[in-house]
Amino acid sequence: MTSAIEQADRWPRAILFDLDGTLIDSVPDIATSVNKLLASESLAPLTVDEVRSMIGHGIAKLVERAFKARDIALEGAPHVAMTERMMDIYKNNLTEQTVLLSGTEDILRRYHGAGCHLAVVTNKPEGFSRKILDHFGFSATINCVVGGDTGPARKPAPDMLLHALKQMTVPVSDALMVGDSPADIDAAKAAGVKSVAVHGGYTPVPANELGADITIDDLNELPDAIARLKP
Repeated sequence: MTSAIEQADRWPRAILFDLDGTLIDSVPDIATSVNKLLASESLAPLTVDEVRSMIGHGIAKLVERAFKARDIALEGAPHVAMTERMMDIYKNNLTEQTVLLSGTEDILRRYHGAGCHLAVVTNKPEGFSRKILDHFGFSATINCVVGGDTGPARKPAPDMLLHALKQMTVPVSDALMVGDSPADIDAAKAAGVKSVAVHGGYTPVPANELGADITIDDLNELPDAIARLKP
């Protein structure tokens, strides 16, 4: 592992991480929040696995999928209102049951210590993401946080990745995207950034079918993947 870490000051100069399903397992808190929202409408709860399959593309899409599972098509003003209610519920349940995924703490601290720029690029709201990172003590470790409400078009568009790299003054050729979903890998492709897909995320599509440059089982394998991808 040491030899791979020692290369971090040369390539990549920046690693962009997705948050949910890549660095953290937030499904229990998200499921609790979704079910509180459904209960407020006298609707039956969803299982944790059902909610897991609905995560991706932001909270508004999650709310839409949750109500669709209860045969309710949300659109327009009702969808906006339910999304706002979900945001109010979830902001008070961000870190109750959320945990770090295997390898997260070691990888972030090691690459930060090696001088690599680190960013979190997530469709989750920026404020929520920063609160979670602060909870786990990573606020000083992460150089840049780009959330779904930061401004750039959301993943799978390349804009969020390019925005993060601009903030850190790192060219796309010196960057790596690490994520677990089609949105992550498609965004990396669109941005011209090399990518690593992590197994076990919140997508029904197997990680090895996402089209990433390399697939790993968990973040503990990231240094070896970087060594293989290094130009």
